[in-house]
Parts: sequence; C-alpha cells; structure tokens
Amino acid sequence: MREIDRVTTEKYGVPSLTLMENAGTGVADFILQSYPAAQRVAVVCGKGNNGGDGFVIARKLHDAGLIVEVILLAGPDELKGDAAAMFGNLRAASVETAQQLTAESSRAMASCDLIVDAILGTGFKPPVRGLYAEAIAAMNQSGKPVVAVDIPSGADSDSMEPQAGEGIARADAIVTFTAPRPAHVFGLLTRGPVVAVPIGSPDEAIVSSLNLEVTVAGDLSPLLAPRPLDSNKGNYGHALIVGGSLGKSGAAAMAGMAVLRAGAGLSTVAVPKSVLPSVASFAAELMTEPLAETTAGGIDTGALDKVTELANSMTVVALGPGIGRQPETVEFVQEIVKRVKCPMVIDADGLNAFQGKTELLDGSQRPLVLTPHPGEMSRLTGLSIKAIQADRLNVARAFAQEHQLVLVLKGNNTIVAFPDGQAWVNPTGNPGMATGGTGDILTGMTAGVIAQMPADVARAAVAAVYLHGLAGDVAAEKMGEHSLTATDLLTGLPEAFRRATRWAVERVVRIRA
Repeated sequence: MREIDRVTTEKYGVPSLTLMENAGTGVADFILQSYPAAQRVAVVCGKGNNGGDGFVIARKLHDAGLIVEVILLAGPDELKGDAAAMFGNLRAASVETAQQLTAESSRAMASCDLIVDAILGTGFKPPVRGLYAEAIAAMNQSGKPVVAVDIPSGADSDSMEPQAGEGIARADAIVTFTAPRPAHVFGLLTRGPVVAVPIGSPDEAIVSSLNLEVTVAGDLSPLLAPRPLDSNKGNYGHALIVGGSLGKSGAAAMAGMAVLRAGAGLSTVAVPKSVLPSVASFAAELMTEPLAETTAGGIDTGALDKVTELANSMTVVALGPGIGRQPETVEFVQEIVKRVKCPMVIDADGLNAFQGKTELLDGSQRPLVLTPHPGEMSRLTGLSIKAIQADRLNVARAFAQEHQLVLVLKGNNTIVAFPDGQAWVNPTGNPGMATGGTGDILTGMTAGVIAQMPADVARAAVAAVYLHGLAGDVAAEKMGEHSLTATDLLTGLPEAFRRATRWAVERVVRIRA
C-alpha cells in the first residue's frame, strides 16, 4: 500500500494530502450512513498518518453537525507532514481536542455514541506498547461501538492468521482504503462490515505481489448483467447432477434445485432408479433420469453408458452429491470422470472415490472443479486436517497447479485456487452454514453458474462461492445461525443476487457486508 500511495502521488500526480482528505471523507461518509443515531463522537488519534485520517474524519463529522472530540495521543509538536497539516485544518474548524488519556478524555469515550479508532494503521507491526496500548484498552472497555480507520489498532495487516488479544482494538466496523490487506480477510478482526473506499489511486497503480484476490460483487458483473429480452432457457445452459443413493437422495435433489436458483436454464438429476421418486417430488422444475443401481441402492457401473450419453448433450456435469462409497459406485465415479468431456464439478463421495488415486484427476483433459471440505482434502492429499487448516492457501494452490484444475477448499474464507497459481479468497458466509447439505447447494450452484459461463469455468467457481456465502448471510439474518438449514440458502439466493447486483455498481467495495 505504501508503494501504491507513492506511485499515485509521484507518477499520477495525486497529492498525498488529497489522498488523506479522501480517506477521511470516506470514513466520515460511512459513519453518517451506518450510524445515523450517533450524535457524539470521540476520535482517538495517533501521531502518524492514521491520526491524520482521524483529523479529517473529525472535521467532516463536525461539519455535518455532530458533537466531536478528538483525543490526540501525542503532543501537537510531534505531528509531521500531512498529519500536521490536517491537524491545523482541524483546529481552524474549532473541533475540541484533548491530549493524552486524561480523566476528561476518558469521560469523552464513556459519554459518546461512537468511537473512531485512528491510532495505528496498516504500516504498524505488533506489539503495541505504552500510551497507545492504554488507549486501546480504554476503547475495548468502553462498551461503545468502534469504527476502525484502515485496520483495528494493534493488528498486523500482513498476517493471514486470525488475530485477537488485549493489544488489538475491538472493531464493530472497519473502513480501509483502495484495496484490502490480508488481515482484513483472514484476521477475524470484526463480525461487522469491512469496506474499502477509493481515495484516488488509479487502477494502474493498484498492484499486488501476492497473486491473491478477494472476491467482491464487482467480480460477478458478467453473471449479474441484465438478460436480453429475447432470452430462452437454452441461452443459460443445461447442468446434469449425478449422485444420490438410498438414504441420500436429498443431496442430489438440493444440488439440482441449486442449479436453477443460480440461473441456469435446465437441470437434470440422474440418480439410482429406486430413489428417483424422492428426487422428482422435491421440486417440479427438476428433470430426472433413472440409473442402474447396486443391490444397496447406489449407482452401478451399468449406468456408465447412459451417463456418458447424457453428458454429451450437457453444458456441465456435477458428480458426487449423496453418491455413496460402495465399491461399484467408486468404480463408476472413476470411469465416468475419464469419459466425460464437458466441464465437471466433483464433490462429496465423488472426491472420496479418488483417495490414493489422485493421478486420475487431470484437469488438462477438460475443465475440472473440485469442492472439498478439509476432511475430503485430507483424504485426497494424505495430509492431516490440522496441517491443511494451518496452510489452506498453499495446500489449495499446490493441488490445483499439480492437477491443472480449479480447487475450491471450503471453510471460513473459502479458497478458490486456479491451475496457474492465482487464488481467490471468499469473504461471504457465516458459521450457520456449518450444517449438512450446504456443500450440496454449492455443488449445484457451481454447476449452474458454469452452465452460464462455460468459457470461464474458474471465474464461474469464484462467483458461485461468493453467492453461496452471501445467500447464507441472507438466510442467517432471517433464521439465525443456529437454526439455518441448507435449503434456507435456496430461499436466500434471490436476495443474494439482488444485493450483489446493487453492490457491483457501488464505488465502495464491501469485503464483509
């Protein structure tokens, strides 16, 4: 970010004071919009550029008619450069300023409606000590809502690990600038919103060396674009779901319906013939195909020719939801992956069929998307779940590159790794989605989005993961995290599309909504 700011100023001629003014304005606008009932605001400022942002915020809120008090954790003579200039503007606006942590400033925090944390920004490396540590403790103990400027003070912006502790400020919302840093996505620094506001850096200046992207609504623009008035179902693809077994018919049915909720034109679900009535009764919109079955009610190898023929007329095939692990079914899965030439999505026991045989998973033969949870990833790689969770990004990247496929490693901040090493991290979703069936919904959604974007399977997977999590967030708002079930995501998906469409045109980037 330091380099981005430098290039913005030196190459593109945007003064650093303008960047600071825009940053503070963005935070003030967020506060006025998100906390309309707040009338008294305490802005706690350090002596660096984060404090400079805080001075702008205080001035803007004061201009908007709020009662603002600035608590400066330094002497005015310690301020340098842009921060000193903005402090001068603040004094000219007659905003009240208290220095150090006096009894008076503590009372200001206790009596305010909102605290703005402008102590330390993303250039800081922990641990925090002295007066700043005392101020962080005071904010944490205040019980007041806290909006963090750039990042909660005391956090390490470069860390990809969850961060917590007494040395990190509590945050109910975070407003950062230009683009997120790793901690904004991986750090679990707030359960509230995280937004990135533009402050004047042109797109050409925003360069990252991480080869890592965070998905935002704007990345879904091709999927969210208005449909032509003369559209027909054939324009949006036909997905085939292959799965189901005795006792697990619901998985295939949910995946099939998720295909349609994701916007695909047609969805066919192929299941063992004895469980077909259960799937057909799940939703009238689903087409079904009966398959040869084993004596235990799973898909038999006798279904190979039929599924191969069906796949020849499909845009995408999804394999695995509820399919089971019977030996005949495992053989069927391995063979059908060899035969199918259109894009494929493999999940659940479809993945488990390749335990010890991952050489059969070759995405260079046709686009291949795998969607394992950590347990399935453990069986594919031979690594422990603990080892996978400790290095999710690199594990996903390595597998995707080795097998030339798209790897969707599910979990908090789901990782989507591409064959070329690029990776995307997903910011949507919540703990309520840790319930049976949500993975089947994702399988169907992924197939449904691929059906509409068959020329860009990797980006389709990114879009599906984002909308899946957002549908979960919508459902959690209505149902609560404890009571959320997988089919609630199907109900929440239309609103997820509406929100993503609206956010895609906003200047503010929502990392967490």
